[in-house]
Formats: sequence, structure tokens, C-alpha cells
Amino acid sequence: MLDITEFFGDTTGGVRTYLLEKAKYVQRDPALRQVLVVPGARDEILEAGGVRCYRLHGPSIPTQKPYRFMLATRSTTRIVAHERPDLIEVGSAWCAPWLVHLATRGLRVPAVWFYHSNFPRIIAPRPHAASWPRLTASALAWRYVRRLGRLVQATIAPCLAVARELESAGVENVVHVPLGVDLDRFNPVRRARAAETRRRFGLPDGPLALYVGRLAAEKDLDLLLSGWLEVERRTGARLALVGAGPAARSLRRSKAGARAVWLPYERDRDLLADLYAAVDLVVAPGSAETFGLAALEALASGVPVLSADQGGVAETIGRSGAGRLYVSGDPSHMAEVAVALLGEDLPALGRVGRRYAEEHHGWDAVLDRLFQTYRRVLAG
Repeated sequence: MLDITEFFGDTTGGVRTYLLEKAKYVQRDPALRQVLVVPGARDEILEAGGVRCYRLHGPSIPTQKPYRFMLATRSTTRIVAHERPDLIEVGSAWCAPWLVHLATRGLRVPAVWFYHSNFPRIIAPRPHAASWPRLTASALAWRYVRRLGRLVQATIAPCLAVARELESAGVENVVHVPLGVDLDRFNPVRRARAAETRRRFGLPDGPLALYVGRLAAEKDLDLLLSGWLEVERRTGARLALVGAGPAARSLRRSKAGARAVWLPYERDRDLLADLYAAVDLVVAPGSAETFGLAALEALASGVPVLSADQGGVAETIGRSGAGRLYVSGDPSHMAEVAVALLGEDLPALGRVGRRYAEEHHGWDAVLDRLFQTYRRVLAG
């Protein structure tokens, strides 16, 4: 199979993790081969154990760093012609779908679209309160989603809420396949060295909440920071944020941002797992998440999650019972729910989350389900 996406960079999160976990899965099965086509700072080809990665030079997207555009039409066409994949998975909605459309003209290569970004919802996250220009732009985005859906044989949604939203928008052949988590790496046993981890990263003592992810406007981090001032005043709980992104500078310079602890993007996945296990609570404020892999990593680590009541994380918390939800876009309600949650038995909630992750989201089981979807598409 061939995976192509623009959502892949050196400091990106969920999609990168998903593709690398898929590569590990492929490497364990001699019947499978995977080709990755992703953007990069320069052209290069990397290969290991049944997985070949083409990085094609593309310009940075000014407001969405570290993402890059994929504009290499000829190179993509040559790669598809050379590799002759049985199936192509498109993982972004910018240029990649059209590169595949051009590259497969005259070839009988089926394609699926993994709907990693609910961009119409990002444009208007709360439609009831959105301005007319945002509602208009969101409607145009849904029209574009329907157009892309007609280019592929199936659209894969990582949560049921997004699957239903796609179907109601008129997208056909929608399939629900969730994401997974490395249960060995993200594990409550790391909590035994929580004090050492806090010292290593310069984190404060006492109750501590953590955000892990991209620092971007669509993540609602401004609301999280402003609301957390009240949480800290009432409970003493500090907030730490781990990640990089286009909104990092403005968030850090804000009045509320001055009280937070800021850590850079953590490339070492084992150190990231240590961070999850060293805190009391993980916060996932983004209401437009299609899944929210960081929240699942927290649950696997035995840490409960506070989330907005919309999006993929809300579905995970509702199904697992390992956290609490607040009204999306309401920092005051977020503060009230956070204060109440910090007064609960957080370790007990964490154990509930761990059981849920073990039962439903091991990567092998998730990828078995994904490849069954591929085989159904190939069978017509």
C-alpha cells in the first residue's frame, strides 16, 4: 500500500505516530509492503524492512508550520507508476488528493481517505455562535469534503461522531476505524518515577495538569489558559504545555500564558510517556479533534482526561468514563469542571482509563481492523 499525506513533519503528532505504527505493523508481516510519500525540506528516499519512504521537497505552509505543501506532481506520478501499489491511502486534504488523482489516471488503483482533520469544523467550531463569513467558509469546506469523498472508494473516520457528521454531510462509504496506543510504552508503571521525571523537566511539585499537542489556534488553548487561572487560584494546580506550533509565541506572551509551564516538543517517545505518568490530569481542549491521540496516551498511562464536550476526545472520555467534559468554548465552565475533577479520586479514574485502552485500543487490534477495511475495498 502507499500512504501519502501532508500531515507529517519532524514535530507533528498524531498522524505521524499513526503512520510510524503502521510501518512497524507492516515490518512484522512479510506479506505486506508500505510506501510512504510525505513532504520534507529536501528530496530523499529512506528504506527499512518492507517500508520505503519518499520525502518530496515542499514549501512550508506559512500559518501551519511545521507542515509543508506537496506540489511535486511529476515525482508523485513517477512514484505511483514505479511502486504500483494495490491501494493508496490519502491522509490530508490539501494537495495530496489531487496528486493521487492525477497519478492514478489510467491505472486501476483504489484509494481511501483517512479523515484526520475535520477542517470544516475548525473553520466554525461552534456554528451557533459563528459569524456569517465563517459559516459560509465552513459550508464551502463541506462541499470540498464531498468532492474529495467522490475521488475515493472509502472515507475512514477515527471516531463515530465524525463518521456520523460525514454521512450527514453527504459523504458516502464512510468507515469507522479508531486509532491505537502503544500499551507497553504508555503505561502506569512509569508513575513510580514521577518525582524524578518532574525534577528532570523542571516541573513544579503539587497538583499538575498537562496539555500535549500542537500549539495552534484551533486547539482552543487561549480558552484553556484563561480558564486555568481560576483553577490554579482555587486548587493550586499548575498547567504545563508540551509542543510546538504557530501559536506558541502569542500564547506564551499572554497574561494567562505567563503562569503556565512551557516545554518544547518532545521527540523521545519514552520521555513523553514519563511526562504523562508524572502528572495528575491531562487536558484536551480542542473541540474539532477527529480522535485526539494524546488523550488516549494519557488514559493508557493511567491518567484521567478533562476535555471539551465536542470532538473525538469527548467520545473517548464518554466511552471510557475516565474523565470529565465541559462545555466547548466556555472557560468558566472548564474551570468549574476542572476544580471538581481535581477533588475526585484521580488514580481510580486513571485505572478505569487504562483498562479501557487495553480493551479497545492496542495498535495490533486497531491495525488488523484497518487492513480488513483495505481488503474489503480491494474486494470491491
